[in-house]
Amino acid sequence: MKIDLVQYLKDKYQERNLENKDPGPVVTISRENGCPGQKIAQRLNDVLNQRLLQIGKKAEWKWVGKEIFTEAAKELNLQPEEVEQVFKQTGRSIIDQVLSAQSSKFYKNDKSIRIAIGQTIRSMANDGHSIILGRGGVAITRDIKKSIHIYIEAPLPWRASVISEKQHCTVEEAKKIAIETDKRREEYRDYFQGRGNDYTWYDVRYNCMTLGIDEIVESIVKLMEIKKLI
Repeated sequence: MKIDLVQYLKDKYQERNLENKDPGPVVTISRENGCPGQKIAQRLNDVLNQRLLQIGKKAEWKWVGKEIFTEAAKELNLQPEEVEQVFKQTGRSIIDQVLSAQSSKFYKNDKSIRIAIGQTIRSMANDGHSIILGRGGVAITRDIKKSIHIYIEAPLPWRASVISEKQHCTVEEAKKIAIETDKRREEYRDYFQGRGNDYTWYDVRYNCMTLGIDEIVESIVKLMEIKKLI
């Protein structure tokens, strides 16, 4: 099931137990632009919950991606679009421009927003049975023993073709989009743990040009078995 974050916050997030002595299990999935990260997260979530149901247990796994912006925004009294701008922006912060029309009572700088996103991710990871798509998840949860960190990649021409078809643009325009988006994602991960840090390394990488979604998910599940996460 895809996580209902409103209910999740009601039940779990307010506790914010960042000192959980046995956090996880958690899977983070990072990807290059144009790779099917959302489909892989959804499929993995379905497979893991089906395994639980088959042995008479309730479905516990949940996955989340862009919705984290909604919960961070709620905590900061902002709109999700305003929070998302921090993730998209590179170089000089744009958050001052985004919030310039707001009352100073609700003013939040980009550091506060990133911290709120990071805390939301960490809280979910500590709670366990979570699949976190993007949003710097690998950097925020890499120290958790019961975790596995996946990177989905493919050659740029292949990804550009996918983006071109999806966004109705030329292949050359799609290449620029892919390169710029990948750069923003890398900078976002670096924000939490530093550039070149071991915490931004992955356990395994998959080439989605040559491997299908089911093949990738099957491999991830096998690795989770080996690491005793399931």
